[in-house]
Order: sequence, then structure tokens, then C-alpha cells
Amino acid sequence: MNLESPNINVGKSAEDVYNFLSDVKNFEALMPENISKFEILEHDKFVFALKGMPEIVLKKKETIPPNKIVLGAAGGKIDFSLVGEIKAIDESNSEVQLKFSGDFNPMMAMMIKGPITKFIETLATNIPNAI
Repeated sequence: MNLESPNINVGKSAEDVYNFLSDVKNFEALMPENISKFEILEHDKFVFALKGMPEIVLKKKETIPPNKIVLGAAGGKIDFSLVGEIKAIDESNSEVQLKFSGDFNPMMAMMIKGPITKFIETLATNIPNAI
């Protein structure tokens, strides 16, 4: 299953956006209002939970400055990734898109497609105000 957020324009350089997203503690500022838990586990790993959902642990897996950050599942039964792609528009403006991919059985994919789509859209739309 592959899902994408809309492209979000950010009034910051690609490097500024990359630096913000590279620090996992900044993801707390991007979370939706219905977050019930957010905790830094290591310098590159955090756990979060939304009300009514299980806890999810994300770990920074790959970075390509200043254009890409890959977070992936850290443990658990489900393997997935959340990729932040950053494109420079000019020195002080950039565009960000979040992409989610995971291998789920059809029933699971049907159940989680809506909530995950909404989740990545919320993360992406919160970026301009959080930086």
C-alpha cells in the first residue's frame, strides 16, 4: 500500500525543512490533536499513539541531505516506511511531500487506508506552522 500527502509549500529553505525533520523530537509538533502518547526513545527513535490506536515506534532509517528523510517501523509485526521528500523551490521556499508505504494484507489495508491517509496529511500540513 502506497499513500501520499499533498505537496505542501513551506516558507523555509529545503535545508531548514530537512534539519527540522531530521530531529525526531520535532515530530511531536506535527502530530494530530488526538495524540495520546509521544515519547523519545533514542536520538533517532520515538513512539507515539493516537487515541484508539496501538502504539507505533518509528526510527530514522536513512537521510539524504537536504532532500529526503526515511522513517521506518522499529519492531512490531508490520513493516512500513514514512518518507519525507523535500524539494527546493528557491533559497527561502521549499515543497514537502510525505509518502507512506507498507505491505499489508488486503483486509488490513482496507481498514487502515483512511486513518493513515488522514494522518500523513495532518503531519504534512502542520510542517509550515511548526518550523
